[in-house]
Amino acid sequence: MIKAVIFDLDGTLLNRDASVLKFIENQYERFNGGLGHIPKELYISRFIELDCRGYVWKDKVYKQMVNEFNIGEIPWERLLQDYISEFYNSCIPFSNLVSTIESLKEKSIRLGLITNGKGQFQMANIRALQIEDYFDTIVISEWEGIKKPNPEIFQKALRELGVSANESMYVGDHPENDVIASMTIGMVGIWKKDNQWDQVEADFIIDDLKELLLIIEEVNKRL
Repeated sequence: MIKAVIFDLDGTLLNRDASVLKFIENQYERFNGGLGHIPKELYISRFIELDCRGYVWKDKVYKQMVNEFNIGEIPWERLLQDYISEFYNSCIPFSNLVSTIESLKEKSIRLGLITNGKGQFQMANIRALQIEDYFDTIVISEWEGIKKPNPEIFQKALRELGVSANESMYVGDHPENDVIASMTIGMVGIWKKDNQWDQVEADFIIDDLKELLLIIEEVNKRL
């Protein structure tokens, strides 16, 4: 019987690609006085490229951008602080996010969230999506000193939810950090499809979060 569902954040609940695009467009406008010599589309595309879908922290990204584009009026630290303090205002959820987690709560399924990243930054994004109160535990790598795919970060969330691995499923977009890592410790691994990868080993594959409800019914019938 599935008693808990644990989610990844970026690329799973938060549409990070759309959110980054919205943020960087807004940042360009906010700092247009110092960035106006750079074509807007070039500034946006280079940021997205250097960001590597969030796997490169933004100090390196902005240092590179300031150097490449000869941004003399705005230090990279200011652009970085703008990212830290303003990104949450650009957070865009995936479709059916709130309705899905509300339906899971109505079925008395415990909910958890595990995300790699900076603590305060990720919490601001979670709150911007207005989903914090739905979760029984939120585990963020910076605050734990460990990150996915380390099995201990999954086991910590399971302990806090009071469930075993085989009573839980994990939903994420990264084939190794999310899906394989959770399956390795005995959880049901669900891949939220991402066009960056073609074939992913997973127990189930979903396009939309709402598909979780039927998957849980199917898994429970097997047990």
